[in-house]
This record gives sequence, structure tokens and C-alpha cells, in this order.
Amino acid sequence: MEGDELQPLVSPLIPEVGSQLPQLFPFIPPSLQPAMTTNSAHELIGSDMDWAVQLLLGWVDPNQLALIFKDHICSENGNNNDEGKKQQAASCKSKRKYPSRVAFHTRSSEDILDDGYKWRKYGQKIVKNSSHPRSYYRCTNHTCNVKKQIQRLSKDRSIVVTTYEGIHNHP
Repeated sequence: MEGDELQPLVSPLIPEVGSQLPQLFPFIPPSLQPAMTTNSAHELIGSDMDWAVQLLLGWVDPNQLALIFKDHICSENGNNNDEGKKQQAASCKSKRKYPSRVAFHTRSSEDILDDGYKWRKYGQKIVKNSSHPRSYYRCTNHTCNVKKQIQRLSKDRSIVVTTYEGIHNHP
């Protein structure tokens, strides 16, 4: 097998491969095959083919698809007149991105566990259906917006639930 070489995989966007798509992907129904030969990402989103399949097969750049998909969703809400466009822009901008939350369950007799950061307590409240209050803390670093909540489980008092909101931007 000295003369045999491995053939590299070729992207379906190359014109020579476009004519061979039915042979390369026999599992794709014929009704969806015309959508595979389009070059515009706007046409791909409007087609019957699932955008996740297009992304997995490498037909669309993920960054371009995310931008176009966002524009597509925002444009569905507005009208064609100027006032509708202003409302559309306001509705797309007003969507707030919430920081990620991570919860840890730890078996401990102490409420405050050392995690390597310094915290400032800014509140405490009684929670429904629980005999233990929930405490709220912020990271003391002036550039860090991370918060944490500490509460004991009502079913098992030996477990402390610590929920972190955000990511530290300092060591």
C-alpha cells in the first residue's frame, strides 16, 4: 500500500464537492439538499434545514451565525416603520445578560467556609419553608462584582449551600 495516500476531508462549501453531496451524505432527504448548496447564511436560517446541523457540518461560521440569528430574532418583533424599528432596537438592547450561578453543597458545622476570597456581608433574609436564614455576601475587591449566598438546607441541617454568582476577575 505504498502508492495509497490518505485523502483529506473536504468542506462541502467547495464547488467540486457540491455536486457529490448526495453521495457523501446519503441520509439527507432530497427536500433538504437544495438548502445545502446556498452560500448566504441568511438563506440558511430561513431554510427548512436545522441551523444546528448546518453548524455541525461546517456550512456556516459559528460567529456569523450567532450575529445573524440574533438579528433574525430581533427583527421578528418590530414593524417596518421607523417607530417599530426604535421599539425593536430598544427591546433587543433591554435584554439583560445574567451572570452564571454555581451552587455547592458542603457538609459542615460552620456556616462561613473559607474559599480564599474576602467577603462583605450585605444582607440576610428569612426564607419561606426554611428555619435557617439566607446570608448575602459581596467580594471585597473593588473591581469584582461576584456575590454569594449561604444557606443551610432545611431537610439536612448539616449541609451548607453556597451559591456563587459571577466570576472573580482577580487572583
